[in-house]
Amino acid sequence: MSNSTGSIGSERRPSSNGELSAPLIPKGRLLPFLMVTPLFYLWAIPNNLNDILILQFMKSFGLDRSGAADLQFWFYVAYALLAIPAGMLMRRFGYKTGIMTGLILLGTGCWMFFPAAHLGRFSFFLVAQFVIASGLSFLETGANPFIAELGDSGSSERRLNLSQAFNPLGDITAGLLGTVFIFSGVELSTVQVDTMKRAGTYLAYLHSETLRVVNPYLVLGTVALFWAVMIGFTKFPVLGGERPAHGAAPANVEHGRLLRWSFAFAVFVQFLYVGAQIGTWSYFIPYVKFSTGLGEKPAGYMLTGTLAAFAVGRFSSAWLMKHFHARSMLTLYAVVNVALCMAAVTTPGWFGMCCLLATSIFMSIMFPTIFALAIKGMGDKTKTAGSILIMSLLGGAVITKLMGILSIHRGGLQAAYVVPLVCYIGVALYGWLGTTHPDGQPAH
Repeated sequence: MSNSTGSIGSERRPSSNGELSAPLIPKGRLLPFLMVTPLFYLWAIPNNLNDILILQFMKSFGLDRSGAADLQFWFYVAYALLAIPAGMLMRRFGYKTGIMTGLILLGTGCWMFFPAAHLGRFSFFLVAQFVIASGLSFLETGANPFIAELGDSGSSERRLNLSQAFNPLGDITAGLLGTVFIFSGVELSTVQVDTMKRAGTYLAYLHSETLRVVNPYLVLGTVALFWAVMIGFTKFPVLGGERPAHGAAPANVEHGRLLRWSFAFAVFVQFLYVGAQIGTWSYFIPYVKFSTGLGEKPAGYMLTGTLAAFAVGRFSSAWLMKHFHARSMLTLYAVVNVALCMAAVTTPGWFGMCCLLATSIFMSIMFPTIFALAIKGMGDKTKTAGSILIMSLLGGAVITKLMGILSIHRGGLQAAYVVPLVCYIGVALYGWLGTTHPDGQPAH
C-alpha cells in the first residue's frame, strides 16, 4: 500500500534508508492530523482513571482486588466486542463517522456516572464503563489506522508514535485528577469504622466517597461531546484504505492476508502488551503501598510519576525512530522491561518500586509500533486489520484479572508482576523474530 504525500497524483516510497527518510505529515493534511491527535490524549483519561476507580470502589463498595478488577474486565470486554462493528461502520462510512460515533458514546457513558453514583450501585458503574469503553473502541479503531495511513507508509511508525505520545499526557492528567479530586486521603482504621457504624454514619461516608467520582466524568463527557461537533465540521481526506481497490486480489486472498502468521503474531503480542501495561498500572498503587508503606495519596502521586515516565518514553521514541529502526527499538525496550519486572518481583521495596516505575519508559513504544507494523500493506483491509488489533485490548481484562487472582492466592503483589514479565518476553520475541508485511515485503 502506498499513500499520497500531498501532491496530487504523486507517490513516494521509502528510500534506501526505509522509514527513516520518509516525510512525517503530507502537505494539506495537517488539520485532520491536529484534530485526531488530541483524541489520543482524551481516551487515555478514562483508561487510566480505571486504576483510581478500582481503589476507590474497593473502599466505597467493600470489594477485594479481584472483585474490583471486574471494572477493568468489562471495560476491555467492551473494547473487544465493539471493535469489529466499529471497523464495519468505518469501512462503509469512513473514519470520520466512526470517530464521531466513538466520541458520542464516550460522552454518554461519562454522563451515566451521575445516576450510577446517586443510586450507589456498582453494577450500574459497570454498565457506564461498558458504554465508555465502547466509545473508546470506536476511537482507537479509527484514530490509530487513520494516523498511520495519513502519509507515507515508511513513516507510519514515527507518525503513530508522535500522535500516541500525547496519550501519556492524558495518563498523567488522569493520575492527577484521580489523586486530587477522587481520592479523599481518608483511610479509616478498623476502630474508626466500628465507631462510625455504631453512630450510623458509615454508610453516608461510603456514599460520599462514591460521589467523588462524578465531577471528573461529567467534565470529560462534556469535552467528548464538544469534540464530536468539532470533528463534524472538519474535512477528512480519503485515504488509501478507503478507496476502491483497482486490480485487488480476490476476497479469499485478501482475507488470507489477515491470517498470515505475522499478523496473527502481532495480534497475540498486542494482547500481551496491553495486558502488561494495564496490569502494571492497575496494581502499581497497591504495590507501592505494600513495598514502601506510603499512603493512598502519595502512592497516587507515584502513579502519576510512572505515567510521566511513559510520556518521556513516547516523545523520545518518536525522535529516536528517525535514527533507529522501530523493530530494533521494540526488541531492546522489551528486554529491558523483562529485567525491570524481574527486579520488581525479587526485590520489593523502594528499589523494586523504582524499577516498576521505569517500565513505563520502555513500554511506551510498544502499542503504536506493533500496530503500525501489523497494518502495513493491508490496503482496503486496513480497517478490518485495525479492528482486530483493537480487539486484542481484551488482554487488559484477562491479564489484569489473572494478576488479581495471583495476588490473592499465589504470593501477593510480587507474584502478580510475574505476568507482565512473561508478556514482555513475548513482545521481545516479536521484535527479534521480525515481521512480514501482508504484501510479502519484509519489515525493517
